[in-house]
Amino acid sequence: MSQLATPAIDEIKEAFALIDDWEERYRYLIEIGKALPPLAADERNEANRVKGCASNVWLVTHVADRGPDAMMTFEGESDAHIVKGLVALTLAFYSGRPAREVATDDAFDLFRSFGLEQHLTPQRSNGVRSMIERIRRDAAEALAG
Repeated sequence: MSQLATPAIDEIKEAFALIDDWEERYRYLIEIGKALPPLAADERNEANRVKGCASNVWLVTHVADRGPDAMMTFEGESDAHIVKGLVALTLAFYSGRPAREVATDDAFDLFRSFGLEQHLTPQRSNGVRSMIERIRRDAAEALAG
């Protein structure tokens, strides 16, 4: 079975703009989640687990050039289909960007623009916020050197 590529954030934005039906949006989230490359078994550990998520979510942060020129990439996974799609959406927003942008940009604004905030359970919203906070905290640490 071939591995699908996770779409870029601009492709995701275009898709959400074209999809009006919420069932279809959920299906799309599940599909982009399926495209996330799986983490290695040893990366699904307690240190990489995002606290505050009801489902298991693991996040691996990679930093190149710590300090003011730090660049961030992320890998992630979840054991729940929709949550894995939310992880994919979040990583598409943040991964491959400078730490100075990652530390200040709030992906939850993107979730609001898609109307996701109203269609997520409070537990899922809290989990997404926990993941975003972790990513932004990792970026702040990378900037500090």
